[in-house]
Amino acid sequence: MGYQNLTAAEWKTEYGKVLAEFEGWKARGLTLNMARGKPGKAQLDLVSDIMTVLTDPDDCMDEGVNARNYGELSGIPSARKLFAEILGCKPSQVFAAGNSSLQLMYDTVSKAYTHGLLHSESPWCRQEGLKWLCPAPGYDRHFKVTESFGFELVTVPMTENGPDMDVVEQLIRDPKVKGMWNVPKYSNPDGIIYSDETIERIAAMKPAAPDFLLMWDNAYCIHEFDGEFVPFPDILSLCEKHGNADMVFEYASTSKITLPGSGVACFACSEANMAYLTKLLGVQIISFDKMNQLRHVKYLRDKAHTLALMKKHAAILKPKFDMVTDTLAREIAPLGIAAWHTPKGGYFVSVNTAPGLAKRTLALCKEAGVVMTDAGATFPYGRDPQDSNIRIAPSLPPVEELEQAMAVFCCCLKLAALEQAAH
Repeated sequence: MGYQNLTAAEWKTEYGKVLAEFEGWKARGLTLNMARGKPGKAQLDLVSDIMTVLTDPDDCMDEGVNARNYGELSGIPSARKLFAEILGCKPSQVFAAGNSSLQLMYDTVSKAYTHGLLHSESPWCRQEGLKWLCPAPGYDRHFKVTESFGFELVTVPMTENGPDMDVVEQLIRDPKVKGMWNVPKYSNPDGIIYSDETIERIAAMKPAAPDFLLMWDNAYCIHEFDGEFVPFPDILSLCEKHGNADMVFEYASTSKITLPGSGVACFACSEANMAYLTKLLGVQIISFDKMNQLRHVKYLRDKAHTLALMKKHAAILKPKFDMVTDTLAREIAPLGIAAWHTPKGGYFVSVNTAPGLAKRTLALCKEAGVVMTDAGATFPYGRDPQDSNIRIAPSLPPVEELEQAMAVFCCCLKLAALEQAAH
């Protein structure tokens, strides 16, 4: 029964039924949260033994480095090697830091703003009218970083293969365009894996700006929950092959591998960029938490052991994502009011409603006690031109709460669609 073809009598009957269901949910006084991609309790419990990995002072040495002391600004050798193995680059290209990759991304943009990058003619703060490319739907926190520095955010449409590269290649002819955000594997929120062709075109770009900054946030590089690990290209070597070695900074972290608030983050870049940025970082910090880096190395060991741990995460996550997509298929698909991606990794399900329904749907969800990411958040400035994209984050609630949250969501989407059809 498609909602677009209801007769007046059918609409009245369906509206009455859905409204009664909505009022029933409101009466329950629910407080459910699907706003952010946080690991659930079972995932945190899975890795809680990381806290007891270091128990002996003799365990605090790493290739001659005492992790308890000052020094090793770019991270202990074993942490750099672990991230290099996972990312497919060289240890000399890795800087292991504190717990937050977002902080590192912010800091890279900040350094470019205040000091300039390796190939900058002047710091960005001395230039006017700067722009930044934002593939959308995308990650709201990325957009807010560059918005906070005054960039004009330029939306680039996402395709099934990644950002629309015809659009990107046209836009980078403008020297005012200084960079682009990317989540190349299991993109936030669509769960798209950039195609090899798209990645090759990105690596081969020739921006007019000599200090164009390719921000490569590989947050979900080993985060499969359905199927085997999907290998990915090393963006650093690809950029180097095309004469763009200094164009890219790659980021990753253990945030959704171990404990999000107590993980280890890194960036990877060319050796020339490493020398330049390390000099700037050395002014603001002596070293990051090397004990936590060592704790993670001893716990994760190597890429193979880390992927085995991710299989355990997958066993917890897959039933939750199946719950979401199965519910959508059952409750929403026959009505013709929304479509969605069915990801095999990452942390989100991206739902695209019929135009004009997202804000109203989420307002109704809030009334019924279900909190979700704000409508529009996946677009620059929080403005979705179609008012259609909704990001669902299934990871935090237990399955029984997720069942309720999805029932509420489907009810609210139906009600919003019926309200729209009445006008």
